[in-house]
Amino acid sequence: MHDTNTLERIRQKFASLDPVMDERVRRQWAASEAISLGWGGVSLTAQATGLARNTITQGVCELKERQARPETAVTERVRRVGAGRKPITATDPTLLKALDALVDPVTRGHPESPLRWTCKSTRKLAKELQKQQHSVCARTVAALLIEEGYSLQANRKMTEGKQHPDRNAQFEYIQKMVLAFLKKRQPIVSIDTKKKELVGEFKNGGQEWQPQGEPEKVKVHDFPDKELGKVAPYGVYDLANNEGWVSVGIHSDTAQFAANSMLRWWREMGMRRFPRASELMITADGGGSNSSRCRLWKVALQGLADEIGMKLKVCHFPPGTSKWNKIEHRLFCFITKNWRGRPLTSYEVIINLISNTTTEQGLIVKAALDETVYETGIKVSDEELAKVLLTRASFHGEWNYTIRPRK
Repeated sequence: MHDTNTLERIRQKFASLDPVMDERVRRQWAASEAISLGWGGVSLTAQATGLARNTITQGVCELKERQARPETAVTERVRRVGAGRKPITATDPTLLKALDALVDPVTRGHPESPLRWTCKSTRKLAKELQKQQHSVCARTVAALLIEEGYSLQANRKMTEGKQHPDRNAQFEYIQKMVLAFLKKRQPIVSIDTKKKELVGEFKNGGQEWQPQGEPEKVKVHDFPDKELGKVAPYGVYDLANNEGWVSVGIHSDTAQFAANSMLRWWREMGMRRFPRASELMITADGGGSNSSRCRLWKVALQGLADEIGMKLKVCHFPPGTSKWNKIEHRLFCFITKNWRGRPLTSYEVIINLISNTTTEQGLIVKAALDETVYETGIKVSDEELAKVLLTRASFHGEWNYTIRPRK
């Protein structure tokens, strides 16, 4: 694959040389550029210069013939300026306007375009233009779209909706707390629940190397297995040591499950890394089992603080910003890459795939199955909530608070 810098370099060279080149020199120069680029060179050169692929291909043949027979090289015929077939936009001046209206009907003032509610492939665009008495084919439509600055593009997640006015201030507050904990050599974890996964012979996104024509066979329909069901991997990521723990729950994703996952991380990994820790910082998004508005979450954290005997400093990300949680792009994304294309046929397979996830930066991951049945729908009364030793921060206490152990 060639980068955009190569494309721009060829475009600039062509722009400077084009005024002094005749037809033959132009196609042979383009051919030499295409040959030097190797595979895909003809397409890239055509895109940069606007010359037709068959023109460049003809130039390639001429160069090869000249190299094969240098002593008998024949002077090629050069057409006079302006000779040859006229471009279709010259013979059909209304074509571009009609094409533009089909591709982008709303902004071009044609909301009733016949292709507004269909996939606008070059074949369909050409067929509709032919109905409007424009003589074009799908390849011509593709070439015209490229000339007009169009390209095939997927949707991009950019619009986040309404932002909280203190969004950036909360990020700055979290960063300040993280730096303070790192300076004191106290543990900091990023927590979240990964997407629930079906267990069984179901298709998993991605590809894996298999013998030619022998893909692993999975079920056609993704109906959950009655015995295996789904798993909810809950992750705890240690920011300081690039280590992660994943509790694979087979029942409900609740606040108690989240707190128990952190407890298992502390017992299996954390206490060895931080033998002198006196407080733990937890960064989390604002929803799900660790929601900032969930009463049961705070009660479960009180139980965790009592069990490990440490203060818990909790910081939630502002609404709509869960993608900035470190665990998403330092742990979960690598787990997804590690098991891509592999059916998650059993709990053992899932545990092993998670535990064997590594990166060049030295990521270490441990995982275990959590078979505990967590009750759902638990209501926390005002009296129970009042027993939580919770101190809210002066800045957005609903997002930032500390829970002290009762012992």
